[in-house]
Amino acid sequence: MTDGAMGVLSFEFVTELYLIRHGIAAERGTYADDRDRALTEKGRDRTAQVAQRLLALGCRFDTLLTSPLVRAVETATILVTTGLAATYSITPTLAPEGDIADWLSWLAPWQAEHPQGTLALVGHEPDLSIWAQSLIAGTPHGNWQLKKAGVMGLSVPPAEQALGHSELFWLAPPRLLL
Repeated sequence: MTDGAMGVLSFEFVTELYLIRHGIAAERGTYADDRDRALTEKGRDRTAQVAQRLLALGCRFDTLLTSPLVRAVETATILVTTGLAATYSITPTLAPEGDIADWLSWLAPWQAEHPQGTLALVGHEPDLSIWAQSLIAGTPHGNWQLKKAGVMGLSVPPAEQALGHSELFWLAPPRLLL
């Protein structure tokens, strides 16, 4: 869309998107299969504290999607138990090295059903930071890292315009939420 007076592109933001990294998990190598690594007690506690703080700040998610890896599912379970969402859905797209194009294909019909909706994704690094950079700048650049149990908020226009046209409105490591 173009603003006729100045020829500036402007977008209607239709989705409030929260990217949430899973909580602190067991060390790599603790499990035979990395997909089975669970949250530690500290990870569960810190994630629950972050979830309580998000709730106190008025966050609620119409939809919560999570990676199928155990540590992400446990994080999503804590978010639901806290009352941030009614339930969660597991999607392979959020597993490590998931394809943002696949997620954008899912997003378009979701946005049609949820105008002005709020969506949360629980996933992994570096994928969440790469996705955020792609949504904001069009391509990944820089060296971002979302801390474990950290939260990033983006305003996202319709899916077909999302890459390079989203806006960051929140970046919070867990220590700022505790």
